[in-house]
Amino acid sequence: MPRLGSETLVIATHNAGKLREIAALLAPYGIECLSAGALGLPEPVETGKSFAANALIKAHAAAAASQLPALADDSGLCAAALDGRPGVYTADWAERQWFEGPPGRDWYMAMGKVEGMLAALGDDVDRGCWFACVLAIAWPDGESVVYEGRADGTLTWPPRGTMGFGYDPVFVPRGGELTFAELDPAEKHRISHRADAFAKLVADQFG
Repeated sequence: MPRLGSETLVIATHNAGKLREIAALLAPYGIECLSAGALGLPEPVETGKSFAANALIKAHAAAAASQLPALADDSGLCAAALDGRPGVYTADWAERQWFEGPPGRDWYMAMGKVEGMLAALGDDVDRGCWFACVLAIAWPDGESVVYEGRADGTLTWPPRGTMGFGYDPVFVPRGGELTFAELDPAEKHRISHRADAFAKLVADQFG
């Protein structure tokens, strides 16, 4: 299997927050990160039924289009009381419908959907949840590898904090009191689902 060295790596995302997190994690290893968005690469249709499947779709598409190694992240929030939803549809829950406003993603709306479904289950509902993350690396020759990570926690309401992105304002990591959006970015990077997956990537690719 190919291994990463000091080279350019395409990060298969158009999400600026996700790019910043991944680039910060890779910086100590001399990897230059370019986003798929900056290269003008189209976003492939994510038809997978799992985080791994969708991460591989994105990584292979970016590697083939750029002829560079590509790293894709597929991650999402899974609520225990909702049978793991939104899961692979985490971003879809943030997409506005025509009657909800201009096209795009509204993360406050998405957080509200999760909270509304939990509230409908009663005051004693299990608020346990986890963030799942799969990092997939693909090379232009078709080789690929995946690394899976997880961060457990609980859902809180109302949202708190201005850092982070996505569902971070309602996620309190296990053993903590602050949401991901209230934590210093360096602390979030240390304990996040992405950090867990990244630690496995580092051990395999740079160990």
